Amino acid sequence: MREVLIVAGEASGDLHAGLLAVSLRRARPDLHLVGTGGLRMAAAGVEMLERIEGVVGFIEVLRHVPAHLRLLRTLVARMRTGRVGLVILVDYPGFNLRVAAAARAAGVPVLYYITPQVWAWKKGRLRTMAEVITKAACILPFEPPMLRAAGIDAEFVGHPLLDRAQVLPSRAEARGRLGLDESGEVLALFPGSRAVEIRRHLADFVAVARRLEVLRPGLRVVLSAAPTIDLRDGEVPFPIIRAASFDVLRAADVALCKSGTTTLEAAVADCPCAIVYRTSAVSYAIARRLVKIPHIGLLNIVAGRAVAPEFVQDAFRPEAVAAALGALFDPAGEARRTMREGLAEVRAQLGTPGASERVAAMAAGLVP
Repeated sequence: MREVLIVAGEASGDLHAGLLAVSLRRARPDLHLVGTGGLRMAAAGVEMLERIEGVVGFIEVLRHVPAHLRLLRTLVARMRTGRVGLVILVDYPGFNLRVAAAARAAGVPVLYYITPQVWAWKKGRLRTMAEVITKAACILPFEPPMLRAAGIDAEFVGHPLLDRAQVLPSRAEARGRLGLDESGEVLALFPGSRAVEIRRHLADFVAVARRLEVLRPGLRVVLSAAPTIDLRDGEVPFPIIRAASFDVLRAADVALCKSGTTTLEAAVADCPCAIVYRTSAVSYAIARRLVKIPHIGLLNIVAGRAVAPEFVQDAFRPEAVAAALGALFDPAGEARRTMREGLAEVRAQLGTPGASERVAAMAAGLVP
């Protein structure tokens, strides 16, 4: 039986790879799916070769080099068996571009889903991508033209988060699912899906919420945590919700989001938000020299302007963030109205549901 090797390296990639695996099994039940990732891929029927956790930051990546080298050797050995008919790479470019090069050397076609963010930094990767990628499935509308100009066969497939948002609950329905009262204000916290992000963000997320509780009596606060994150007793003085993030966003009036896909989820859910991020001092200093775009939040990157306020590194101060969030609660206020208009603009650019099916169809056509 022909194999498809799927490689994802963190929680968000595992989620999208899991949805893709479900669609691919429907499109090509004759294929055996193997890969590396997490719980979502395993639940979709992918035979797991190894489970790995993504890391962020330049210094953090260096600490994981030995584990990555061991995993790469495992994947190369799998490709050399001759059973693998296609490699599907999901995000995680620092590692996955090396897998792509190994696949090319082994004569295995490569489908890259959620391509490296060369529009932000490391534009030099385009040459490597053109050499090792057979087909690119892009999830942001401005990516294919850049990749095609570099000689990469690229197609916009829409953003995969829309596959999970085709029917969103009303605020009352979402609050009912989460056990929250229908009336009153709710703040949702999204500190990140990686352990290193939790360590750097959690204390100040709690501080922001505590300050808003004083400023807005009766405010209820919930924290959304990825299933892979363990939180110690006493770290979070608010209810921890591990349900779908869209339910949390629809239940909330306002959200505080770590920079990343959650900011796009907030746009789809029509939940005004502020965006924050903090990394190590060394990683931040390097990033400031390399990153060539003015915004860090995907929501703002897609919009091409600052729809949501951003607080990065030293600017991430609880008092400043609380002030920005406080202005977003007023349903008749200018800040909330203007942001909701911006969120609608972003939603219109994300394509239509069905990304997983479209990528599965690409994959099915690439397997001999």
